[in-house]
Amino acid sequence: MNILILSAGTRDKVVQYFKREIGANGKVVATDCSNLAPAVYEADAFYLVPRITAPGYMDQILDICKKEKINGVFSLIDPELSMLAKERARFEEIGVTPIVSEYDLVETCFNKYKMYELFNSMNIPTAKCYVSKEAFYEAKEKGEISYPVFVKPVCGSASMHINKVSSDEELEGLFHMYEDLMIQEFMDGTEYGADVYIDMISGKVTSLFVKEKIKMRAGETDKSVSIKDEGLFKQIVEFVEAAGFNGMIDIDIFKIGDTYYFSEVNPRFGGGYPHAYECGVNMPRQVLTNLRGEENFVDVGNYKENIVMMKYNEVMIKDMNGTTLVP
Repeated sequence: MNILILSAGTRDKVVQYFKREIGANGKVVATDCSNLAPAVYEADAFYLVPRITAPGYMDQILDICKKEKINGVFSLIDPELSMLAKERARFEEIGVTPIVSEYDLVETCFNKYKMYELFNSMNIPTAKCYVSKEAFYEAKEKGEISYPVFVKPVCGSASMHINKVSSDEELEGLFHMYEDLMIQEFMDGTEYGADVYIDMISGKVTSLFVKEKIKMRAGETDKSVSIKDEGLFKQIVEFVEAAGFNGMIDIDIFKIGDTYYFSEVNPRFGGGYPHAYECGVNMPRQVLTNLRGEENFVDVGNYKENIVMMKYNEVMIKDMNGTTLVP
């Protein structure tokens, strides 16, 4: 069983976990556009590739799949997920399974207002959102929302260009400087993250891990503690299965009072996934089971509470002159 991990970057743990699960029964191949991406050196083989926007990029990935006899492929960066989902048929033609949700659903995830509309259509509590200043001002006049609010790009990731705004003047300034912004209700509550695996054969949620986020860094969970809530498990399972996700996803959630508000869905491994894996929520093994044509059994919430993850900095030292790069 051979896995290709695209745009591996600094996600060393994900590469390590797949190597551990595959063992001597296959290999993990990784790609990145930089030879300074440490995760590629964890793989059994790696390829330096152009940026994902380069002409012919996906053709090169397909060639790697053929050469390395890849069974399944996934990406660790947002922009590439849409590309992978869009080219699903080309991969399947050569016997490779793209481990990603369907294209339209992936695109919805990367448009925060469309995601807000999806949550609303499925009666999932979520923060109020507005894509026009006029709609926001009208709602504010009616007492439906008040400052502070978040102003953020409709499409964006890694918590980039998010501003907490407390006045009309600040809001007007941001809308004057930038395009394609939205206004989102400020959620002053406890933040949670859910790592979810949806079986690619049955469409059922087969594993689920929830953590309370203690500290964030660059949009990723830096410190967290595992929690359990059967009511939240049920809410997540019902939403995810009805929406039609598959493979691994990551959900951002806020809790205010007794209510959980869904914020975003990332259709890939979340940055805090190592917490789930080390607590026994083994998504790489479930991926491999699906790639063998077998369904996973449902095992939601099978982990211990109050287990803390603390990320820390590590370094990798390489003699670049002596390193053989796979052509």
